[in-house]
Amino acid sequence: MTMPALPKLAALPMTLPLEGAVRLELVEGVPVLRASAQVQARIEELLDRQREMALTASEVRELDAYGEIDDYLSLINRLVRNLMLDSRQSRADDLVG
Repeated sequence: MTMPALPKLAALPMTLPLEGAVRLELVEGVPVLRASAQVQARIEELLDRQREMALTASEVRELDAYGEIDDYLSLINRLVRNLMLDSRQSRADDLVG
C-alpha cells in the first residue's frame, strides 16, 4: 500500500489553544483524532458570525486554518483506520490460511 503525501500546514491559527486542541478517542477500537470542544466552539462561533456578517480578514484566515487542520486530521484518521483494518484482515487471513 502506498502512502499518500501528507499536506503541509502553512500555519496554525493564532487562537488555536496549544494545550487540549485535539483529543483522541477510540471508535470501534480505532484511535481517532478530533478537535477539542473548545476548538469546535470557536469554529461554530466563526461560522455563526459568517452567516450574520462578513468576517474580518483575520477571522477568514483563522477559519481557513481550521479547515486545513481538519483536512489534515481527517487524512491521518483515514490512514490510521486503513492501516488497522489492513492489519486486522492480515491477522484474519493468517488464522484461516
